[in-house]
Amino acid sequence: MALALSLELALATLLVLLPLGLWMGRWLARARFVGKSLVEAAVVLPLVLPPTVLGYYLLVSLGAASPLGAWMLEHFNIRLTFNFLGLLIASVVFNVPFMVQPIQRAFEAIPANLTEAAAVHGLSRWQTLWRVELPLAWPGILSAAVLTFVHTLGEFGVVLMVGGNIPGETKTIAISIYDRVQAFDLQAADRMALLLLVLSLVAVAASFFAAARTVKR
Repeated sequence: MALALSLELALATLLVLLPLGLWMGRWLARARFVGKSLVEAAVVLPLVLPPTVLGYYLLVSLGAASPLGAWMLEHFNIRLTFNFLGLLIASVVFNVPFMVQPIQRAFEAIPANLTEAAAVHGLSRWQTLWRVELPLAWPGILSAAVLTFVHTLGEFGVVLMVGGNIPGETKTIAISIYDRVQAFDLQAADRMALLLLVLSLVAVAASFFAAARTVKR
């Protein structure tokens, strides 16, 4: 149950964050404006903040006592914390650097003369994106997607702060491992930790293999 919930959360996070990451990563790679360093610092911030600090601020911002949380509860009867939706929002926030940074670097590595040549040959911006930029940036996009998926599976601090430990709703496999260790059930903890290790290793290895095949082609 905990593994299924973690996989569902990782997949939902990927589906929400991938389009946003593509847009933001390409924008940061191409744009030149005052304050860009500040925006890039904000993107990286979830990576350097302690998970409990990030989780605390998300809990304060989304909880029923916050303006946003109270408004959502009053008008739509939707709680933003201690449920799967809260987990998803938190997961999207703490995975922003894992998604955006590799995509940004991938787009930055594309020579500007290629996109200029595409424009000269009559390709529109969308055609250039689909036929030139995305194929070249694909290894970075794939790495970002895999990093986001694997990081979601193993995240503990933010998930616990925002979602709590509700079996079947917010109790992910990382929290289950912690619970088993607290209960001195080390055999169960070993099994779950090994499963998470194998899943993460297979996902990362598959992404490296696919990226290498793409570069070779």
